[in-house]
Amino acid sequence: MPLLDHFHPPLSIQRHWESFHTTWATAIADALNEEWLPEGYFAEEQLHPAARVEIDVATFEEIASAGRAGGVALVGPRMYTPSTPTWAIPNAVIEGIELLVFSSEGGPTLVGAVELVSPTNKDRPESRRAFAVKCASYLHQGIGLLIVDVVTSRSANLHNEIVSRLGPAAECQMSPAADLYAAAYRPVRRGDRDEIDVWPQPLAIGKSLPELPLLIGAGLVVPVNLDSTYANACRRRRLLP
Repeated sequence: MPLLDHFHPPLSIQRHWESFHTTWATAIADALNEEWLPEGYFAEEQLHPAARVEIDVATFEEIASAGRAGGVALVGPRMYTPSTPTWAIPNAVIEGIELLVFSSEGGPTLVGAVELVSPTNKDRPESRRAFAVKCASYLHQGIGLLIVDVVTSRSANLHNEIVSRLGPAAECQMSPAADLYAAAYRPVRRGDRDEIDVWPQPLAIGKSLPELPLLIGAGLVVPVNLDSTYANACRRRRLLP
């Protein structure tokens, strides 16, 4: 499915990008829930309105309640092995970063997130910093992360913003001209080192979208097929002939 430009005419005046991103996030969550996530995990889309619109797909692990019994045995999930990462960058403690805390008592624990970049995430230095700090916080906590940037109305590379907050890893930055891209991040520990495996993929209008890995737990990775979920969202929004 070729990537469309949702932020310039004619499409931008025919459809609202916010609605499309919501539909795409739902398609990603549905694909993970129906095809890949094992029992005890679920994905759901989350809309953050207020001053800006951000749409995430969060993957959670349900905490089994004590004494739960009598469940029906389910077929195990399909196994997925990601390709060799393009980069492995140091995972350093970010000084002054705000960490998110999730209670494991009576609720789910966040283990993975997919971020669909919005124009507001890219428009000002403070917005770009806030997005990068949020993503770096996820990685510092060992949460798998995937970001997708198809915003053509702003020029900025948020991957580079994230990397700049993870330590001296200039060789792991994309070209500043790379405005459209997707990138997957997997925090790992190798010996006595904490690292982050990175799968960067440039995107282009008119080209198909890639499949990328999403870490959802120690040794557990699932694929996120951006192309098929994007096509699904286009069908739901009647953007296909």
